[in-house]
Amino acid sequence: DSRPGMEGSKRKIKGTIHWVCAKHAVPAEFRLFDRLFTVENPDSDEDGKTYRDYLNPLSLQIANGYVEPQAACAEPEQGFQFERQGYFVADRHDHTAAKPVFNRCVGLRDTWNAG
Repeated sequence: DSRPGMEGSKRKIKGTIHWVCAKHAVPAEFRLFDRLFTVENPDSDEDGKTYRDYLNPLSLQIANGYVEPQAACAEPEQGFQFERQGYFVADRHDHTAAKPVFNRCVGLRDTWNAG
């Protein structure tokens, strides 16, 4: 479209952002997993340390938020991409429509190599 102000109309859509309606939103738990160890090789015996010295205290963080009712009714291990957070699956054991639980399986950025 060559009309003024329509430059963005030529962009290709890569995905759709879906906002959750506050009126119908369902509370959910989000389990944010990270690496279990803080170093690449926890079996290294440098300085007399064991793998226990390298356990990552932030390897699991629990966050709470809201999802749309359809996501709350997801099948176990059904996948989702949550905006700005990454890819999640409905927990195979703990997820129910009454208490949705999602596990992050892939984050949007890798913090292992981040400065």
